[in-house]
Amino acid sequence: MKPRLILVLGDQLSEGLSALRAGDPARDVVVMAEVMAEGTHVPHHPQKIAMFLAAMRKFAEALARAGWRVLYSRLDDAQNSQSIPGELIRRAAETGAGAVIATQPGDWRLVRALEGVPLDLSVLPDDRFLCSQEAFAAWAEGRRELRMEYFYREMRRKTGLMMEGDQPAGGRWNFDAENRKPAGRDLLRPSPLRFEPDGEVEAVLALVEARFPAHFGRLKPFGWAVTRDQALRQLEHFAAHVLPRFGAEQDAMLEGEPWLSHSTLSAALNLGLLAPMEICLRVEAEWKAGRVPIEAAEGFIRQVIGWREYVRGIWALAGPGYMDLNALGAARKLPPVYWGAPTRMACMAAAVGQTRDLAYAHHIQRLMVTGNFALLAGLDPAEVQAWYLAVYVDALEWVEAPNVVGMALHADGGRLASKPYAASGAYIDRMSDHCRGCGYDVKVKRGAGACPFNLLYWDFLNRHRERFARNPRMGQMYRVWDRMDEGHRAAVLADAAAWLSRLDRGEAV
Repeated sequence: MKPRLILVLGDQLSEGLSALRAGDPARDVVVMAEVMAEGTHVPHHPQKIAMFLAAMRKFAEALARAGWRVLYSRLDDAQNSQSIPGELIRRAAETGAGAVIATQPGDWRLVRALEGVPLDLSVLPDDRFLCSQEAFAAWAEGRRELRMEYFYREMRRKTGLMMEGDQPAGGRWNFDAENRKPAGRDLLRPSPLRFEPDGEVEAVLALVEARFPAHFGRLKPFGWAVTRDQALRQLEHFAAHVLPRFGAEQDAMLEGEPWLSHSTLSAALNLGLLAPMEICLRVEAEWKAGRVPIEAAEGFIRQVIGWREYVRGIWALAGPGYMDLNALGAARKLPPVYWGAPTRMACMAAAVGQTRDLAYAHHIQRLMVTGNFALLAGLDPAEVQAWYLAVYVDALEWVEAPNVVGMALHADGGRLASKPYAASGAYIDRMSDHCRGCGYDVKVKRGAGACPFNLLYWDFLNRHRERFARNPRMGQMYRVWDRMDEGHRAAVLADAAAWLSRLDRGEAV
């Protein structure tokens, strides 16, 4: 009986992967491959590439110990074809295999690439998610609007997490109102667990440094989890030491405090080293034991079984055309500030700077700083998507595209969110300390020293009035705008246009 090839991709590092469950170690061969095509289709951050390669190598070793025959292609192997299809074809010729078993990729580009492989291909669902694509489609069918809050409630009922019978614990589904507090300086705040590279990881770092020298981002220090054991230790550390403060601080931003009380577990989760339910059960256990407040546990669980599952459902339901949507007609080129060019905007400098250094920024920095700026300035959604996919260690297409197209840029016309997440500098001032040391004044509404977020906010609303003025969640802001003096409105729009012209010319802003 001919062997079959079991394809395991870099974000499928789970022993219970559907493709592995369908295989037979006595007959089949696992194929894993480090290829330049996956490292360069966008210029991925060096730490992201290193994390993937190191985790893949560690997982291949674990599979071999479990009895699998693993054909592993390293990036610097002389025979490496440098593409996933090419490696499947090469390994099929080497082993005599005529069939491939794969788990569905979370990237439409790879889905199409596998469809073109001249082998008998079986693609199985990725059932590591708690909501299947079919279940999400059934939930979405017939609904005029797809709103995460209602999906989240169904997921709470389905999983039983933080439920008391058929009612939510504490009598409320959502404790977000308690989770919108600014953070203060605290030398005793615990940090996420980081890991010192061993010899194998150091070899990967050297390889990445040699092969991707021009990619944006600093490679070291590197401390990401690359094994399941490390990921479990990271989860335990978060649950026991960091989680109690997660809720109150989850929307806050502080200069020089990139982690605050966030878990940074999304990277390990998206690699497959952790499962969503085991994370949520661990968090729920801390709440049940009375060691964390309900708003911290609920807020975290909502991000995992609510938002994460919801955006994956949107990605699958909408198909590859979703990434091409541009409902607001945004066309401005991504400016150099996103690649670390000097800027007077303290919030942008902080978010981009830590992205460069750590391949990480938390969700509010991504949504309300870099995302909000892209929305207000009218940046091209395709360029913004490519940036987010490239620079963040946890960014995969299925999670990145809906978050950028739908949530940050409203480029899907409201399929994912009922209103654009547009905000002036007041929001950033309320949730951070960035404005204290900024080159602009957040209190100034017009003129050379005005906060660009203030100018661009009103410019954005004015540009898109026809679309948003009747939105019940935005009407109040249009009424505020209309009550302003006509001369003031004209000056604000003129200042915004002048500022955007400087941005377009590549000047330091």
